[in-house]
Amino acid sequence: MATATPAYAHGASPVPLLGDTVGDNLARTAARHPDRLALVSRAQGLRLTYAAFDAEVDRVARALMACGMQAGDRLGIWSPNRAEWAVLQYAAARAGVILVNINPAYRSHELEYVLRQSGCRMLVAAERFKDSDYVAMAQAARPVLEGLEHVVHLGTPSWEELLAGAEATDPEALRARSAGLDAGDPINIQYTSGTTGFPKGAMLSHHNILNNGYFVGEGCRLTERDVICVPVPYYHCFGMVMGNLAATTHGACVVLPGEGFEPGAVLEAVQSERCTALYGVPTMFISELEHPGFDGFDLSSLRTGIMAGSPCPIEVMRKVIDRMGMGEVTIAYGMTETSPVSTQTLAEDDLEHRVATVGRVHPHVEIRVADPDTGRTLARGQTGEFQTRGYSVMLGYWEDPQRTAQAIDAARWMHTGDQAVMDEDGYIRIVGRIKDMIIRGGENVYPREIEEFLHTHPDIADAQVVGVPDERFGEEAMAWVVRREGSGLSEEDVRAFCRGRLAHYKVPRYVRFCIDYPMTVTGKVQKNKLRELAAQGLAEPRTAPEAE
Repeated sequence: MATATPAYAHGASPVPLLGDTVGDNLARTAARHPDRLALVSRAQGLRLTYAAFDAEVDRVARALMACGMQAGDRLGIWSPNRAEWAVLQYAAARAGVILVNINPAYRSHELEYVLRQSGCRMLVAAERFKDSDYVAMAQAARPVLEGLEHVVHLGTPSWEELLAGAEATDPEALRARSAGLDAGDPINIQYTSGTTGFPKGAMLSHHNILNNGYFVGEGCRLTERDVICVPVPYYHCFGMVMGNLAATTHGACVVLPGEGFEPGAVLEAVQSERCTALYGVPTMFISELEHPGFDGFDLSSLRTGIMAGSPCPIEVMRKVIDRMGMGEVTIAYGMTETSPVSTQTLAEDDLEHRVATVGRVHPHVEIRVADPDTGRTLARGQTGEFQTRGYSVMLGYWEDPQRTAQAIDAARWMHTGDQAVMDEDGYIRIVGRIKDMIIRGGENVYPREIEEFLHTHPDIADAQVVGVPDERFGEEAMAWVVRREGSGLSEEDVRAFCRGRLAHYKVPRYVRFCIDYPMTVTGKVQKNKLRELAAQGLAEPRTAPEAE
């Protein structure tokens, strides 16, 4: 009797892993393609060749050293997509400084936590973005943060003063600093919303993100002739790894259509810059396809791109291929803790595989589907937890060994918390989530973080947050709130409490009041029942468990 094939795959590859640091790899690319464009920031009217970009990276790296930033120190970057963000990414890496990505949507409550938990010595921030006044929030945070020595705002005299300091650092000192770095050194901390309380800082090395960016680019068949439109945010792996590092490891060009996403600006950038690749989460592609002037844009230069962040409806994929000409568009799956990509579809995969699955194992990575209770590898066709192992797995959560041990087991398997099935050909289909994570338009939202924040409201006795389906964003957050006795708290009061203190995508779209929650016999809240009640409640807005 034949035994079942294990739900395990190894991305054996004849293409070796890169062994250098991010800074050295950029220098090599700049030497090969000095006159090719590396970065175009359309909102800033800025165009940098590889030679110019590399020189600017050197200047900013020397400026960081002049400020006293040592290898291993942390530098927070809090800004929408700008050329300076990309320069800082590579400059920090060249100087051995750990870049701490801060979501531009964060408000004071979240900013203070991230700066304190990571121990940032320096914060580089924009002045403002949309309705966020970064200057005011940074000023409010600084007095309560020990160790934050420098706050610099882009486009202000403080940024110019930082750059002027580069003259105080001998280029030989920078070369010596860079030569002393190792590819295994931590170089980036990215915060992911925590299932219990506050976000966790995933600590990533040169080796992690440089190689992941390189092999994502290989999956898209990138060369130095490609021009990648990157409207996804830099603070996330999608922008800085799959965008910047995929480009610089291949000598390609990155085009920033604007500081934030705006569909018309993206379409204009693709047309004007003759972009060959376009990145985005499904909601971005939907907005571009629905733009009233869509048919007037020339998108004939497009060849490939990446859709990731949440499942893609098959009709959207068809339109992206047929109406946008992206015949080689790929789907990628991953998580911040794995740098991020573990699986990817390829250009030769048929439409069904590019929509119904998240592709097959990435080069030099191991994946499996395991029984979450026993830890044993299941057979192909069985549902279990998707796990991954290899060069891309993070070093750990910053200064949080307990949660690191919960995520990465003794055999170095990263537990994603996602439920998956591997078919006989090795394609992975994500079928659900073991955790309660909500994916809203590509943003990971963990209910526990919102719940803990809601508990700080004096009129809220208890709060439970679940995800509910949404046609545009995939999911939205719904908060089930138990009011304190005598409280007249309204739904709008709850949302107003969150606005300005939580990132906009974490603010519950729906709020329902109840007396208590459906519980298990062991006293655990049955969130699956809350989700069922939520679905009813959206159809019949006042439905709630034991509604008041």
